[in-house]
Amino acid sequence: MKGHFRFLILLITLPLYSQGQTADTVRAGRFDNGKMWTFDFPPVDYFEKAYGFRPTQQWLDEARMSALRFANYCSASFVSADGLVMTNHHCARQSGTAVQKPGEDFNNNGFLARTLEEERPVAGLYVHQLVMIEDITARVQKVTETGRTDEEKVQKRNQEFDAIRAEYGQKENWKGLELQTLTFYWGGKYSLYGFRRYRDVRLVMMPELAMGFFGGDYDNFTYPRYCLDFSFFRVYEENGKPMKTAHYFKFNPKGAAEGDPVFVIGNPGSTNRQATVSILDYFKDLSWPTTIKRMSARSNILQDYNSKAKNDSILNVVFSFENSLKAIGGMLDGVRDPYIYSRRKAFEKDFKGAVEKNSKLKSQAGIWDEIATTQKEISFYDANVFNTNGYNSKAFDLAVTFHLYATTTDPQRSTQLKESIQKFKNPPIAEIERKYLAQHFKEASELLGTQDPYVKMVRGIKDNQNEAIEYPKNVNTGDPQQIADALLKETRLYDKAFREELLAKGPQEILSSKDPLLKVGRVAGQRLDVASTKNRATNAKLSNLRSRLALLLFEVYGTDIPPDATFSLRIADGVVKSYEYNGTLAPVHTTFFGMYDRYYSFNQQYPWNLPEKWKNPPMELLSQPVDFISTNDIIGGNSGSPMINKNREVVGLIFDGNMESLPGNYIFLPESNRTVSVHAGGILAGLKYIYKADRIVTELTRP
Repeated sequence: MKGHFRFLILLITLPLYSQGQTADTVRAGRFDNGKMWTFDFPPVDYFEKAYGFRPTQQWLDEARMSALRFANYCSASFVSADGLVMTNHHCARQSGTAVQKPGEDFNNNGFLARTLEEERPVAGLYVHQLVMIEDITARVQKVTETGRTDEEKVQKRNQEFDAIRAEYGQKENWKGLELQTLTFYWGGKYSLYGFRRYRDVRLVMMPELAMGFFGGDYDNFTYPRYCLDFSFFRVYEENGKPMKTAHYFKFNPKGAAEGDPVFVIGNPGSTNRQATVSILDYFKDLSWPTTIKRMSARSNILQDYNSKAKNDSILNVVFSFENSLKAIGGMLDGVRDPYIYSRRKAFEKDFKGAVEKNSKLKSQAGIWDEIATTQKEISFYDANVFNTNGYNSKAFDLAVTFHLYATTTDPQRSTQLKESIQKFKNPPIAEIERKYLAQHFKEASELLGTQDPYVKMVRGIKDNQNEAIEYPKNVNTGDPQQIADALLKETRLYDKAFREELLAKGPQEILSSKDPLLKVGRVAGQRLDVASTKNRATNAKLSNLRSRLALLLFEVYGTDIPPDATFSLRIADGVVKSYEYNGTLAPVHTTFFGMYDRYYSFNQQYPWNLPEKWKNPPMELLSQPVDFISTNDIIGGNSGSPMINKNREVVGLIFDGNMESLPGNYIFLPESNRTVSVHAGGILAGLKYIYKADRIVTELTRP
């Protein structure tokens, strides 16, 4: 899910009236808030009732210790006693291709280490294993309540987090662990997690891009699917030998049959299921439409450049943009669907009604209105237009960063900003720079208005607030591209010596520089600083309001509702199950026969092309399963999570959701939401019949 993107307007097929309901009769579902249960309070009673299976504490501990967090963006797991780690190909793509040697091409040819000696260390890559959990709720809530203002409460909470990490860092069993404080239910619960970090991680095997991303952007977020989206790494001990671990998931080549209960153990990134309807309105009416428009423009610029340049690093950024566009597009269309929107409103109505009927809680029933009012105070446009978040040219980001560095009074922030300037790499890609900067000026005019002082300044129009930029007479200041080209031609920010000179002379020199792009950066930086300061205060207020709302939620529902995703380890239950789509029925699992049908049906063309070694498969391979679906609850960050059965055996490796799962940011719809996984048997079949990776097959199938 992370790393693949295609711009597409999604049609979420959940029509309001076809379900026999009107907006007034829609009811909230039992699991609208999802099934991303934490290991702090797993719903064992519910598991027993739903599946006739009550996991013991040992089962839960083994599952937790076998699961991993892959760097800071994906999930993974141990799948052998010798430290073998499984994750998705799309999670491994960046780190895997980083260890290519001259003349190698992992995207086209894949990589397979035939021996331990051939396994390649990946510099900077690490995996985290969650080994300790401590409930710190009472302690944090007690300190937070002493804050007099919203910002002071946030500050006190963060200070207590620091104190707790420092204290536990000296305790037995916690020493040497990476400590992280977790906020659940927006402050209804707090936990301290202790992770063991493994730093010697080596690449063992990754398929070709054509197999890991078969079907490309077109098939992304769809089903039936035919992806072999898997890769293997290995953790090594400090002595340079493969790690020996007692905690790992064994492989079950048979996978799971239809109706079997299955569990995803992974790290879902972020959800907004406990957001109020007013917050969803903010996303629906403002945030998501704007984000889609801005992302689409950048993706188009990169795709146009890459159609000629063929740059792998640019291609990865395109994948990321396109995946985000598809995901956010699905969320937007979902919340615009009257049935889904009414279902969220129905839950809020039920929740608010329960609060109003509770004598202890009813005095807080006005909190929904408070949140709605506060949400409107967000300074959205300035925070987005002027942000240095990769949406603008590198030169623009640098100019803004120079201004922020010159004006900050925070020593720590000053150091961070200076380091950011010093890390600037020359030269950026000129074509992308000029197109990105022009797009920034175009959006500034559209989002802020042509009479905005910043817009007038960059167009060379005199204004009482800012000194207008002067351009040569032949520059059409109504054309964003000509403005961008003129500024980039005159600026010296690409000159490392100039940047170092500015830093050496200090803030006054930066603030008085005549460099035209630094002039732009000064005004943009001022606007960004004002917006950021305002939004910090507003977000602190919103955070505290949502914490109060979460406490109400906890009072009413307890742990029957799981907390929103926070890129923390969760267990999500489900069953292997088909669903109806496009007037037909989706198969529970697909086969390699289907993959080859796609290959020939699309005339062997990208993105349904196959690597050379796959073009003459043995008959034994064709009937083997490739991917399958289940009703588990996942979101971005879950990529690479193992799918296990009641025996803690790997039956699959999740890598995506179907189109109907895209509203999952704010609602879980088990009737149509499906998780898409690589079948355990499909992984072994590919390793055995095509890659001849007998060493890995033997390791995965050892008793």
